[in-house]
Amino acid sequence: MSGKYAWGKVSAVTVGLFAIGYAMMKATTPTEEQLYNEMSPDLRRKVDAARTARLARETAAKKQTDAQTTNEAAPEEAKPIWADPPHSSRK
Repeated sequence: MSGKYAWGKVSAVTVGLFAIGYAMMKATTPTEEQLYNEMSPDLRRKVDAARTARLARETAAKKQTDAQTTNEAAPEEAKPIWADPPHSSRK
């Protein structure tokens, strides 16, 4: 009986410690908006430029993916580049 009691107590203490740690994290961690508002103006410009560049890359990748998946007229262009057989360097 004492072994079962000890495991229950250990489990309760562990859950309590996790709950306290999670509550402290939620109380002290700023949101993305708060963090952005606290940045200096030059750092905000860098973050905005990085976001714009990331969105442009994602848009280009999405266009390329859509072009490959919907291009039924030219199946050769729709194949991924890795599907081509390797070229032998010896002749």
